[in-house]
Amino acid sequence: MEVKEYLDNAKDNMELAVEYLDDTLSHIRAGKASPRLLDGIRVNYYGSTVPISNVANVSVPDARTIAITPWEKPMIKEIEKAIINSELGVTPENNGEVIRLAIPPLTEDRRKQLVKQSKAEAENAKVSVRNARREAIDGLKKEIKKGLSEDTEKDAENDVQKLHDKYMKKIDEIFAAKEKEILTV
Repeated sequence: MEVKEYLDNAKDNMELAVEYLDDTLSHIRAGKASPRLLDGIRVNYYGSTVPISNVANVSVPDARTIAITPWEKPMIKEIEKAIINSELGVTPENNGEVIRLAIPPLTEDRRKQLVKQSKAEAENAKVSVRNARREAIDGLKKEIKKGLSEDTEKDAENDVQKLHDKYMKKIDEIFAAKEKEILTV
């Protein structure tokens, strides 16, 4: 039973690392408009801060534009202020009813910067996967002292290594897809 627990913990931690990477990379702008670019931006709404999607309809009418339609007119100023203060780097345009964000095409330098940032995030995810593997193997080695047979421990170590390899491959695939998306003009 102990062996299964170590494997399950390792798998869960590796899965979380991959999910976190996926989520983090989705917030990196790749020249295309996406509602997820606004996920990290919070708006002051009657004394509490909430995501833009909680106070407005966010849509993508074309590949370079994000349209934000607030459900309440007074929210336009709050949403605009939140976007300007964010790290998005896009100036909002508003016509009194709809806020439009024109996503500018990326420069070559900016693309390289974003690839570097994505690579760093992928590396962080890999470190998390390696840590999960190390923790599982350390735990299994401790179980030998408690009476687990060495053969069982070695088999479990191989299973942990297979999990590690599987998730490393997944991270490389996610990064390669994001890199391609960023570098595609």
